[in-house]
Amino acid sequence: MRILILADIDDFHWKHGPGQADMVLSCGDVADAVILEAAEAHGCQAIFAVKGNHDSNAAFPAPIADLHLQTRQHGGLMLGGLNGSWRYKPRGHFLYDQSEVEAFLNAFPPVDLFLSHNSPRGVHDKKDEVHYGFDGLTSYIARAKPRMVIHGHQHVDTETEVHDTRVVGVYGHRMIVV
Repeated sequence: MRILILADIDDFHWKHGPGQADMVLSCGDVADAVILEAAEAHGCQAIFAVKGNHDSNAAFPAPIADLHLQTRQHGGLMLGGLNGSWRYKPRGHFLYDQSEVEAFLNAFPPVDLFLSHNSPRGVHDKKDEVHYGFDGLTSYIARAKPRMVIHGHQHVDTETEVHDTRVVGVYGHRMIVV
């Protein structure tokens, strides 16, 4: 399955041309129009997303499926997700304390592919006060052992193996095959 992943795109329109994808995933901080235009350019109707710390609190337009604390089945994969980043400022949408994320994910069921705006703590963290991951997501990986965790927020394009989970950081867009 070919998956187009989007994360932290500042443009208001898709500017990266056409392609082929079976699924589009947005890790947040991407305008809804960009998500929809990317899906159209890649001939894809299956679109799943979470919100980032710079997104509005408005619901996603159809046909984008919101994965925040939800599970969905697609193409033989169980998907799940989590919005936002840690609470690094006093106000804003989708900002969570570390303990909130622990509580959110404590009983979250195992999935094959977990979509998050933020990274797991200790994986792809930056040395600033904004771009470090969720302890609860690190705990979730150890407990639920998803095949893959895909995140944005850290502005990195890199992969790391954590236990047996492939953690993929995306900045902009990236095509993967699973």
